[in-house]
Amino acid sequence: MKKLQQVCMLAVCMLILMIAAVQRDGKIWGHRLKATKADSLKTARVDTMRTLDDGTKVINTTVLGKDITGYGGNVPLEIYVKESRIVKVKALKNAETPEFFAEVKPLLSKWNGKTINEAQQLKVDAISGATFSSRGVIGNMKRGLAYASQKAIEPSILEQMNLDAKTISALIVVLLAAIVPLFYRNKHYRTIQLLLNVVVLGFGCGTFLSWSMFVNFVSSGINFWASLVPIIMLTTAFIYPLFGKKNYYCTNICPCGSLQDLAVKTKNKKWHISSKVAKRLNAARKFLFAVLLVLSLAGIWFKWMDYEIFSAFIFQTASVFVLVLGGVFFVLSFFVARPYCTYVCPTGTLFRIAERR
Repeated sequence: MKKLQQVCMLAVCMLILMIAAVQRDGKIWGHRLKATKADSLKTARVDTMRTLDDGTKVINTTVLGKDITGYGGNVPLEIYVKESRIVKVKALKNAETPEFFAEVKPLLSKWNGKTINEAQQLKVDAISGATFSSRGVIGNMKRGLAYASQKAIEPSILEQMNLDAKTISALIVVLLAAIVPLFYRNKHYRTIQLLLNVVVLGFGCGTFLSWSMFVNFVSSGINFWASLVPIIMLTTAFIYPLFGKKNYYCTNICPCGSLQDLAVKTKNKKWHISSKVAKRLNAARKFLFAVLLVLSLAGIWFKWMDYEIFSAFIFQTASVFVLVLGGVFFVLSFFVARPYCTYVCPTGTLFRIAERR
């Protein structure tokens, strides 16, 4: 009976995310629900290739890369080719977070001056701090170049996975965190795992679960092979609890929780929080979540999702507000166990609902 209730609550959480995705982006799993006649005409008018007066050919990847997503959705490009060489690459309108996409823009010049063949052979790595957006750009470039060379082929699984050193390290760390604690408990190993979570998953790859990621995935769909690390995280967060492993992601994988756990291990005097104060703080957390939930479901203000402190790990693109907020909770973590997780985290509160905690 309890497991059935958990499944029902998990379904409720999914419904909440679906409504938020529709309200924000008007689509679910990449399918637009409110397509207007104007949208259809606009799509129909998109020319995959057109020629300018000076002979420059312009390849538009809107249709070619419709199944390739960045962090917030599709990342279409225009590739300008003259005399068989790439002149420039222009990013078209997209739903990526402006701060993150600003980090990706330097990628657009990587292919300039290259022939089509040279550009296809060029190995371009994703930008730290904007991995998903980078992969969206790189994927669209590959699709556009394949079209230009008339050798359009489906990318292999390995190409979709983009197995660079950073991806492989993240995959190893998240698999260790997802498997080892199930069978082996040791405080020294746990400390090592916490460090790996912070260094590799947090600062190294900027990969973590958040409301922004949930809504993006529900809205645009998930490229399975390109998103293996987040998928493993999602499994530990939503599937593990169905088999009795509640709070598993927060305890064993989350970079933010891991950083707070490391801070509280330091030998300094801890603050005692009375049960009365703890109840009030928990009530404040629930109230905050209720307000944010209403805003999301009503389609009023989605910007709050960008202010969860997880993005402080991607300090190159994080806002000053998030960095300051992250710094405050990091300092508090030396005196109070997991202050953000326990008394604020909207993502963690969603997990609590799914787990009926």
